[in-house]
Amino acid sequence: MLTFAAAFFLAIITPGPGVLSTAGVGAAYGFRAGFRYVTGLFIGTNLVGLAVVTGLAAVLLASPVIRTVLFTASTAYLLYLAARIAFAGTRVGFIEARRQPGIGDGLILQALNPKAYVVNTVFITGFAFLPGALTTEIVLKFIIMNAIWIPIHLLWLWAGGAIKRLDLPPPVQRRINFVMAGAMLAVVALAAASAFA
Repeated sequence: MLTFAAAFFLAIITPGPGVLSTAGVGAAYGFRAGFRYVTGLFIGTNLVGLAVVTGLAAVLLASPVIRTVLFTASTAYLLYLAARIAFAGTRVGFIEARRQPGIGDGLILQALNPKAYVVNTVFITGFAFLPGALTTEIVLKFIIMNAIWIPIHLLWLWAGGAIKRLDLPPPVQRRINFVMAGAMLAVVALAAASAFA
């Protein structure tokens, strides 16, 4: 169980669409306003987890057409985010949001987020620690994953808000933008690798 928790922590803390967009909402609107967006991400990630547990994700993703549409939409969205981050000029541009994102935006992101499907599939189907009690194991996995997911996303939301309040020199802001854009491109590369594996 500890191995499961440690591996899940490492998978979630790394920059992906969810945490990067969470930091972006924090940078644009602050912690309180971004909390609704994180609520949408939270509901979305648990719905993706339920889709994995019930087999719905496997059935839907078994269709080459649906898989291609999802892959294309998620890749386009991730490339768009990476471009927005990289070319944000001297602003710290995790994501420049023009309107305040809400619960629906978080749900949509998780529905398109390939990392959400990969992480949920790997951790729900792997890392068996109660092989004789599958239902109990799945319930415990959801509890552990949420106990890790919630504080990490709230921390990223806080970090985005904190960076907004800093008066960083332009070269430092540009470096942050390029690092965050590089992280998004790495997510795109991993999504492409998993799609063609």
